[in-house]
Amino acid sequence: QVQLVESGGGLVQAGGSLRLSCAASGRTFRNSAMGWFRQAPGKEREFVARITTSGTNTYYTDSVKGRFTISRDNAKNTVYLQMNSLKPEDTAVYYCAAGPPYYSRSSTDYAYWGQGTQVTVSS
Repeated sequence: QVQLVESGGGLVQAGGSLRLSCAASGRTFRNSAMGWFRQAPGKEREFVARITTSGTNTYYTDSVKGRFTISRDNAKNTVYLQMNSLKPEDTAVYYCAAGPPYYSRSSTDYAYWGQGTQVTVSS
């Protein structure tokens, strides 16, 4: 059983940066690919980024490429999302999730979820 807790959200002006963290229980963390998703008010939850178990490969949705960076530190059981050049459109609740060994952008394929952390970007 994997437990995930996000932190690092907050209010930031457009063009600013935030670094989100997701602390995971240690038993199975290293066996799971990790993803970040976000959900804005009135919109569906969308895929943001994914990192493989070893951290060798990363994937991003087109709207955040070049601005966001996903990383993980398996020794600390933590996955990160560095967000730069933030835009008001990035405003959402951000969730980390543990996913399958195969590539997926679908939230239904991710078995464990954190409670989410709010990111608000002002214009």
